[in-house]
Amino acid sequence: MKPIYHQFLIPLAIFSGLWSSCKVTQPYRKPAISIAPDYPGADNPDTTNMAALKWSEVFTDTVLNQLIIQGLQANFDLKIAVERINEAKANLKMSKAAFLPEVNTNLSVKQSKLAYPQSFGIFDNSTQYDFGITTAWEIDVWGKLSSAKRAALAGLLTSDAAKRAVQTQLVANIANYYYDLLSLDEQLTVTKKTALNRKADSDAIKLLFESSVLNGVAVVQSEANYYEADLAIPDIEQKIKETEYALSVLLARGPGKIERTSLARQKLDYDLKPGIPAQLLANRPDVQQAEYTFRAAFERTNVAKTNFYPALTITAAGGFSSLTLKDWINSAGLFGNIAGGITQPLFNRGLNKAKLATAQSQQKQALYNFELSLLKASQEVSDALSAYQFAAQKAGKREKQLTALSQAVSFNKELLNYSKNTNYTDVLTAEQNLLTAELKSINDQSQKLRAVVNLYRALGGGWN
Repeated sequence: MKPIYHQFLIPLAIFSGLWSSCKVTQPYRKPAISIAPDYPGADNPDTTNMAALKWSEVFTDTVLNQLIIQGLQANFDLKIAVERINEAKANLKMSKAAFLPEVNTNLSVKQSKLAYPQSFGIFDNSTQYDFGITTAWEIDVWGKLSSAKRAALAGLLTSDAAKRAVQTQLVANIANYYYDLLSLDEQLTVTKKTALNRKADSDAIKLLFESSVLNGVAVVQSEANYYEADLAIPDIEQKIKETEYALSVLLARGPGKIERTSLARQKLDYDLKPGIPAQLLANRPDVQQAEYTFRAAFERTNVAKTNFYPALTITAAGGFSSLTLKDWINSAGLFGNIAGGITQPLFNRGLNKAKLATAQSQQKQALYNFELSLLKASQEVSDALSAYQFAAQKAGKREKQLTALSQAVSFNKELLNYSKNTNYTDVLTAEQNLLTAELKSINDQSQKLRAVVNLYRALGGGWN
């Protein structure tokens, strides 16, 4: 047995070494992608990047921070993402185990009724006792198993990046909904105050009508003006409820009231540091996810290439077999064998070619998606920067507009009281313009806050 064993194993080892010198699979290289040196409109660009800040350093409202903590602990999308990581870990574990030999054991007792030709008339039945261990091992000659393992690792990294992408989006969504609520609260306050003022104006117009200072047209116009403001209140209250319920879903709790502070307490002026576009590769989880997806597709293409080459397997078996129980587990019943085999595909209806073509196409799709994700990320950063800059530009002018419109309302009311040449339509127009400007001022503040949130997310902040 011993010389035969060596005669079998030594040529097999030499043959395996010759095969392993042939490289079928290719090592992974990160794709070369052209990246702009800076963002449009960025002032004095450098590598200082607000994505490196923790979300608790960007958002200073303590109530908002508590909501974000609750969301990170309970959000279902985030929990699903974590389970996908666990699934990818299991796949990686299976791919590593593929390098090990497969070992099986069997135990059987077989009772047979034999035909006369089988037993030569000596006996007509037999009982066979078998116990054995079999093993099979595929040698990774062409790098098939190694590529499959690397693809599984890329899948794990993809799942981890996807989880971080979900987290950054979750933090941004909670912050945006929170700021939307503050904005709606302020709109509700302004609208209620306007409605009260217009109700007082309507009552004053009635007194002037009774004193024959104004005509009936002014009375009905003032009443309509009041109802217009009053009817806007339920719409704003409905939006508040809808926003509260949407935020409740992110926090994984039933619809209900959301605790919050006020828009006046928020920090509106930020020294925005977007860094440079090349940092998106390191900071933005969805860009990393797209690259890992491409990496996994690249390794699956390697696997598809190995299907055209022969597979080398070593099998072995050993155990005890006997027709009598007393001679079963002893040297008389001992058996064993070892074999090496090569399986080369000759004709499988073009299946391997189809698999390779599919893998190559999926690899190209993943590459294009990676490039697209980087372009979209850069666009989102630029959009957020411009949104903040334009909102900041409007702030000073909006203050002047509000001052001028407030004076216009005051002057028109005074003229209405002391001059018959003034039409109530002038007061109505001035009040409507003032309300519109006040609501736009609130939207300007909300735009700045949302721009900060969106920029932080677009740069890849929120997962560290």
